[in-house]
Amino acid sequence: MNRDRRVVITGIGTLAPNGSTTETYWHSLINGRTGIGRIERFDTSDFRVQIGAEVKDFDPELYGMDRKFVRRADLFTQYTIATAFMAVADAGIDQEGVVDPERLGVVYGSGIGGISTFETQHTALMKGGPRKISPFFIPMMIADMTSGQASIRFGAKGPNYTTVTACASGSHAIGNAAREIWDDEADVMITGGAEAAITPMSLGGFAALHALSTRNDEPERASRPFDAERDGFVLGEGSGTLILEELEHAKARGARIYGEVVGAGYTGDAHHITDMAPGGEGGARALRRAMKQGGIESNDIDYVNAHGTSTPVGDKNESAAIRSVLGDHAKNVAVSSTKSMTGHLLGASGAIESIACILAVYKDIIPPTINYENPDPKCDLDYVPNEAREATVNVAVNNSFGFGGHNAVLIIRKYSESN
Repeated sequence: MNRDRRVVITGIGTLAPNGSTTETYWHSLINGRTGIGRIERFDTSDFRVQIGAEVKDFDPELYGMDRKFVRRADLFTQYTIATAFMAVADAGIDQEGVVDPERLGVVYGSGIGGISTFETQHTALMKGGPRKISPFFIPMMIADMTSGQASIRFGAKGPNYTTVTACASGSHAIGNAAREIWDDEADVMITGGAEAAITPMSLGGFAALHALSTRNDEPERASRPFDAERDGFVLGEGSGTLILEELEHAKARGARIYGEVVGAGYTGDAHHITDMAPGGEGGARALRRAMKQGGIESNDIDYVNAHGTSTPVGDKNESAAIRSVLGDHAKNVAVSSTKSMTGHLLGASGAIESIACILAVYKDIIPPTINYENPDPKCDLDYVPNEAREATVNVAVNNSFGFGGHNAVLIIRKYSESN
């Protein structure tokens, strides 16, 4: 890894339940506005859980997708193209000749992939037999179509792949994209995560696990990370895209720089298919690895965007992990979960939460954890309750932990020429 090659963020695109652009998403976060409500996409009257965080008023044609493309692309792929369209424009790399196509790569993450397509095509099979299955079923369903379609759309001929690590997928994708630049395999990477898993089968499956909140009568209060009355996460959807760029390449074209990726730490729990290791031990090791890679000390960290799903066990273990790594400094660090406003976007969560970290660093504002009303003695950190906070944020951490024991931690630092 060539750490003489620095990786900066030069473009952002966001499609979230509480904001269909980066600007509206950020405005919602710092004003404590949720995107959680009763599910409208299908009839939930027979479901234990009837709430979710759906993307509102999505129109793929606004992002250059024609009707033919839409018919042949699952919703999670459409979300990918939408945020990539925004990020590429934001970075100013949408003009021919700005980036060598062979030095432009794509890495996305998706934990579930095209489950909507799978359900639709299974229904077609059951009703009409195998001849009714669409020839586009497989290329619509497979998770790698996030990166595949983005590569085709933007002419990226460099590294091109998709990470599938459940709820750590988006963060793994961003960390891997940074490594492609550090390793001199690319100069610019389009990266992030996408998920569109609010479907009957997905909702029913997560409900069967007893992983979801059942606050059907008050959905806006259902996601309450670190609160003593939390009862599960809320299923969300959307996408986030970052443009990562080698610093000298960005400077040569006069790009705006939002911040710098300095660390990416990965570990495995080797413990359980759904539960975190006791005390968040695996997440703690991932944080230590990211800090070592970035040359970051505990006292350097100003903000942690927590995985913070609003589950009883997960939030407690994550809090313990942060304490174990940061020691006495943990009480001075602002820790918030923006999932309180977006729900849990599964494989896309690390992407939109990395965007929250980047903007916290860029704007020196920390988004809150809303619905924090009843302190839990086992969660005893500063969770930035209910209101955003203006504060200098030089270093921010994004935690992402996935079913299967996958842990990914990213560290974003305020850009300075002298770093």
